[in-house]
Amino acid sequence: MATTALRKRYSELDDFLTIVDNSEATKTKQKPTQRKTEGQIQETKMFSVVSLFSGCGGMDLGFIGGFSIFGNEYSRNPFRIEWANELNPYACKTYSRNIDSNIHCGDIRDYINKLPSQTDVLIGGFPCQDISINGKGLGINGHRSSLYTYMVEAIKMTKPKVFIAENVKGLLLKTRKESLDKILYDFNELGYNVSYQLYHAADYGVPQSRERVFIVGTAKDVKPFVPPKAIRQKENWLTSYDAIHDLEKVTQNEQINHIWSLAKKSGEQGGRKLLSTKPAFTIRAECHGNIQFHYSLPRRLSMREAARIQSFPDNFIFESKLRETERQIGNAVPPVLAWHVAQSVKNCLL
Repeated sequence: MATTALRKRYSELDDFLTIVDNSEATKTKQKPTQRKTEGQIQETKMFSVVSLFSGCGGMDLGFIGGFSIFGNEYSRNPFRIEWANELNPYACKTYSRNIDSNIHCGDIRDYINKLPSQTDVLIGGFPCQDISINGKGLGINGHRSSLYTYMVEAIKMTKPKVFIAENVKGLLLKTRKESLDKILYDFNELGYNVSYQLYHAADYGVPQSRERVFIVGTAKDVKPFVPPKAIRQKENWLTSYDAIHDLEKVTQNEQINHIWSLAKKSGEQGGRKLLSTKPAFTIRAECHGNIQFHYSLPRRLSMREAARIQSFPDNFIFESKLRETERQIGNAVPPVLAWHVAQSVKNCLL
């Protein structure tokens, strides 16, 4: 559809459509961070990042920064993604469009020996299916979650100054204690100061009830990691209405991922309805039982609305159909939460 037609059709979202007019304009270009000093432009030191299990790029976008959402500007960070890997080919397409085209698409087991010899930071959310509360309870012995061992191997090979490993809240369950202890032991054995903390995304400006564990390792010669302070309290969390109310009159449009499932309320498909006065429920990766209903419209959430709730900016376009887009959004680290974590990582290195 022509640019003028798009603008005419969605005049109430001019800013949104200006961004999505041109696919090249949607890409988060990795440029050196600059600051002005006495009338001159001075480049800030850039830190290299290796990204594993990158998905569509939620954590990577947070580390890069330079995006806007919910009326807030998240400044460019001094991080450059120099190497990334993801198994899902559709997620790789989304990552390539929005983050960087230099992503290695395939099984990490096939790429582990192709990593850079050194990096400043290593990040990744190793697969959680066997650890998740909604999973089969296999822990790190499961086929997917056992891939954390490749993250351990990558840290050995690239010797980062800081590493970040993200996973689900289920890792902290008593029934997963053996898994957590093993993961922490393996990371500690690499010679890092290792800590972990549970973060509630809503505390950092994400309009969603989503809790995730971040395990952080810092080399002995860098400053300790200090977790970012919450910027919101429960009484002023962003709500579902704050996140998506301006999309209520926008009709379906695949070009901007504003498409939704037509599945009706059922035991199989689920029927939870958003509350306009509260953050959304956790956006999950699988469609069964969790495609939430809009708080006022007689339909389920669109993928653009789900992306908003995950704090993806409107210029982040997913290169996939509905089901696959839902999977990418649900598996992602909210970019806004990742941005706050990146600030603390930056403070370790500067």
